[in-house]
Amino acid sequence: MSAPTPMSGPTRVTAPIRTATTPHARLAAVATFLPPETRSSGETERRLRDGNPGLPLATGLIRRITGVEQVHLRPDGWQTSDLAVAAAHRALEQSPGPIDLLLFASASQDLIEPATSHIVSAKLGLDCPVMDIKNACNSVINALQVADALIGAGQHRRVLVVSGEQPSHAVRWTLDGQDQFLRSFAGYTMSDAGAAVIVEATGAAARADEEAARGAAAHEQQEPRGILGSRFAARSEHWAVGTLPTGGSINPHAEGGSYFDMDGAALQRAFLEVGVGLVGETLAELGIDPADLDFVAIHQVAAPYHHSIVEAIGVDPARTVLTVAEHGNLASVSLPLQLELARERGLVHDGSLVALVGLAGGISLGVMVVRL
Repeated sequence: MSAPTPMSGPTRVTAPIRTATTPHARLAAVATFLPPETRSSGETERRLRDGNPGLPLATGLIRRITGVEQVHLRPDGWQTSDLAVAAAHRALEQSPGPIDLLLFASASQDLIEPATSHIVSAKLGLDCPVMDIKNACNSVINALQVADALIGAGQHRRVLVVSGEQPSHAVRWTLDGQDQFLRSFAGYTMSDAGAAVIVEATGAAARADEEAARGAAAHEQQEPRGILGSRFAARSEHWAVGTLPTGGSINPHAEGGSYFDMDGAALQRAFLEVGVGLVGETLAELGIDPADLDFVAIHQVAAPYHHSIVEAIGVDPARTVLTVAEHGNLASVSLPLQLELARERGLVHDGSLVALVGLAGGISLGVMVVRL
């Protein structure tokens, strides 16, 4: 049987927006775990020069191109599941209560089989259904989409979304030339980290207690809290521009090693082609002006690219948090960390209107609007 042929032209369909006059799911807790050990971009460059004497590597190159000062490194012996568990404990402290579904959402994983969600669940001592959701750096925002839908369908009431990202294992330190360095470049800017988000039905017990304390009259005057709408798009003809080619049917035994292979220029062109029009369309259908947003979390791969996206969306840069400089590219942990930092810095509070903007290899784009 011959392999299927690709469709004759790009598909430009976006999923219809999911809007909610009365949201049926809200974010009850957001927490992250950042390993305390870090590696500076200067240390990365020194290691590359020491291990590759013939490689012409300019001092400060990584920082100048990406703005990344340092990345986080997992503790010795830790797996992606351990990073997720560390964040999950923090989220469950914020919002105690039973969990009836666990979604592990990450570009990383402990094993190909079984799903890493089983390993996380066992380490947390949970007894509930589990599944993995994988879409590169958009894994968490896609898992929030799934949790919102399943809660809306009445199948679950409290969903724990967790991520454990461990890109440090895929960094190539021995290079055969400048071209391989450029194709491996993304790995030198990526961080290990964990994240957890609890998504619960707006009618859950915690919500009922909160409303009772405020009083019915006060509640009626408030804007509805929860996930107000979301929309997602993909341009999958660009899937080959950035890969971690190992373990699947294309390269089952990781011949040549398990390392990032990315055409950074081609990936940037692909994102520019897609643009961020999806953000404006989503806000318009919800009747929200960008100026109405209290905060916008945007997946960050490099500081200059982040600034250009903020400008294109038309939001005040003061309503964003730059994380890529101090923490590197955190993959799917990026959006939860920005939400957590925004709350710590007083940029958001209960009732704040926020947008989550996800960008991922493959490539895909996602937008979710939430009233906290």
